[in-house]
Amino acid sequence: MNKHFITVILLILGLNQVSSQNAEQIVIGTKHHLHSNILNEDREFWISLPESYNTQAASHKKYPLLIVLDGNTHFRAITGMVNYMSSGYNIRIPEMIVVGIQNIDRRRDFTPDKIITVRENNTGGGEKFLRFLEEELIKELDKNYRTTSYQILFGHSLGGLLATHAYMKEKTLFNAFIAVDPSFGTWDSETMDKKLDSLTEQSFERFIYIATANWGKRNIRNRDRHVRLYESLNSKCKGELPAKLEYFENEDHRSVPIIAFHNGISTIFNGYGINYRNIETAEQLKQHYQTLSQRLYWDFSPPEALVNRIGYRMLQSRNATDRTKALSFFLLNTENFPNSYNAFDSLAEAYEVLGDKANAINNYKKSLKLNPNNKNALMKIESLNTN
Repeated sequence: MNKHFITVILLILGLNQVSSQNAEQIVIGTKHHLHSNILNEDREFWISLPESYNTQAASHKKYPLLIVLDGNTHFRAITGMVNYMSSGYNIRIPEMIVVGIQNIDRRRDFTPDKIITVRENNTGGGEKFLRFLEEELIKELDKNYRTTSYQILFGHSLGGLLATHAYMKEKTLFNAFIAVDPSFGTWDSETMDKKLDSLTEQSFERFIYIATANWGKRNIRNRDRHVRLYESLNSKCKGELPAKLEYFENEDHRSVPIIAFHNGISTIFNGYGINYRNIETAEQLKQHYQTLSQRLYWDFSPPEALVNRIGYRMLQSRNATDRTKALSFFLLNTENFPNSYNAFDSLAEAYEVLGDKANAINNYKKSLKLNPNNKNALMKIESLNTN
């Protein structure tokens, strides 16, 4: 080999080494292990925290849980999508803690019923696996992280089968389900009828999104199973069914999971994202999120960042009426997030702009009490007292 060529290669390798030594990692999650007494084995799971989780401004905040089955396959894509859809100015869904469950034996864990075959098999462990999720894993997450009790279960294929089974149970910790192309082939008509007959009203206080892929020549059979389930649920529900069935003509069983997750999570939280310019009163905003909360059977407050943005838009208006209305938005944040130092800091600033010195000082003090490192509040108190 040419000596000059070798020298160039060594130089490039050296530069790459220096570059890699100076590079900072982009971390999307962490790996964890938990011994399950229910399954009698150690289980690995990955966790991705929202970007705001470790910030001082969000230290009071709690987050919904998104449990992702087949985490080794879907965790990276779903964490990126959740982060994109829940941050910045285009918020469509709440920030969430994403938990990806790594597989040991998915055929065992994701089949709720024993599948009868000529050869012996270990199917039918789905109920046991759900107990692991609800009685061990979620309890562990609640103990170590700031979680709400709103929980979503995502599953594809056999994972979608398990998600559907959990939805149809009388009792479950999960509030919403995304079942992507669920493998109903293991449920014959008799099995599905039994599950439908045992449905209670509790299932209709949860949301389920079912995605159906295009299976080519076998498409009619696969799609019919999904349609039959959806139509049966719809007929049994006394009011409007909190569910959606969506068919993806251009996606097959393997390509459908990520686009279906996007559509599914968007459907569940339809209305969560709202343009801040379209809101004129705090009462209008509260009513909007009350409607969402009633649909999802869970109390979702208007996002703190959204309310703040509306408040500042009005506070900076040339219209005196708008500037006065700004107060109602900042007050709403202090009511919904009483442990947020930023909410009281913003309220204090509004009072200051409107010339109410006493209330401005009072709320800066509240902010400072919640966060003694809030230099802005300290500076403002000193300035207002001096003036």
